[in-house]
Amino acid sequence: MRSNTAGRVVFEVVLVLIALLFLYPLFLAVFNSFKSFQEVMTDVIALPKHWTFDNYSYVWKYINYPRLFLNNVVITVIGLFGIILVSSIAAYKLSRTKSRFSAVIYFICIMPMLIPFQSIMLTVLKTAGFLHLSNSTWGLGLLYWGFGAPLAVFIYHGFVKGIPKELDESAKIDGASPFRLFFSVIFPLLKSVTTTIIIIDVMWIWNDFLLPLLMVNGSPTTKTLTLAAYTFVGQYTSDWQYAMTAMVMAVLPSIIVFIFLQKYIVKGVVAGAVKG
Repeated sequence: MRSNTAGRVVFEVVLVLIALLFLYPLFLAVFNSFKSFQEVMTDVIALPKHWTFDNYSYVWKYINYPRLFLNNVVITVIGLFGIILVSSIAAYKLSRTKSRFSAVIYFICIMPMLIPFQSIMLTVLKTAGFLHLSNSTWGLGLLYWGFGAPLAVFIYHGFVKGIPKELDESAKIDGASPFRLFFSVIFPLLKSVTTTIIIIDVMWIWNDFLLPLLMVNGSPTTKTLTLAAYTFVGQYTSDWQYAMTAMVMAVLPSIIVFIFLQKYIVKGVVAGAVKG
């Protein structure tokens, strides 16, 4: 009994140390956001000798934080809406249709998860320009539909398999149309897995850098918060204290969302993976 307790304590200590190791860069960014440029360049690891909030007030005004925050919200909301709507309907239809054609379509839907974005980003950029989606926050939000749908379809598909088909049959007997059946009967049952997808995609879309860099970096009014942090890093000079401050201000909203909803992540992913 004592050996099991000791082993568990050692295991938990190791996990805490690993967690601190991963959080260390975040701690450095937070500490250095309260330093002056001289302190950052003198010792980036040390705690601030003179704590100052001037960096935050400067970055707030310089990048027009409220406007960029609104851009992030618009992009994230549009992206989430499309991902959840398209993926849930597609996963439901594919899970309820038992045929080789359905299996092939399902494989095609989730296959993009295996394709690195870097290998197709030039094609995506050209296509977005042809469709007049470039330099547009709503256009960027639409692009996230395609990039976020594969994982969402995969998670939804496994979860829907565990929902009894008798519910579908009962709703049809009562005269429900296919859309009424899905939105009134099936979709409410997907609450836990939908919450998981929301958390995962909020963390991804809100903090994404490469796709916004390609799509909306051409105008100061369409940039995202993550891109704003990049503006303080130049070829000949870099204001590291402002860059770290901007990064902290950019990721803080997504961290708050994660803290309040983290308990749903494992629950939803496990449910989607094992059901059916």
